[in-house]
Amino acid sequence: MRLVLITTFLSTFLLSQAAVAGDLEVEHYAVRDDMQLPFSEAVRVGHMLYLSGQLGYDPVTAKLVEGGIAAETRQTLERIKAALEKHGSSMPEVVKCTVFLADIKEWAAMNEVYITYFPTNPPARSALGSSGLALDARVEIECMATVK
Repeated sequence: MRLVLITTFLSTFLLSQAAVAGDLEVEHYAVRDDMQLPFSEAVRVGHMLYLSGQLGYDPVTAKLVEGGIAAETRQTLERIKAALEKHGSSMPEVVKCTVFLADIKEWAAMNEVYITYFPTNPPARSALGSSGLALDARVEIECMATVK
């Protein structure tokens, strides 16, 4: 966990320094224009796209999908796929994911679904258990991808 935090901090710091120096263009993409949330759906820095963590909720019902960790993981990855495509990237362009699990014992079940979305050249990944996720989700996944 500490290594993940240090790596994330250093990447963010170095990219922010390059952006401040004027070397990289930074674009923030809102979740929805009509929602005032304290985070962006995605931030593009140069040729990298950073997605906020995604949950397995159904945007139509605004509730988590039913079916446990497998169903939530599938929905989470479908939302990631849609966000990537919306912002000019795709699943094969993902270079790093961080998976947060409400219960680390569900890692194997989550992984069974996860690997179907990255059948070749899987991205680097960290996975960790947490003491709780937003909306009582079982899984949250954030990704970094290159932009086409």
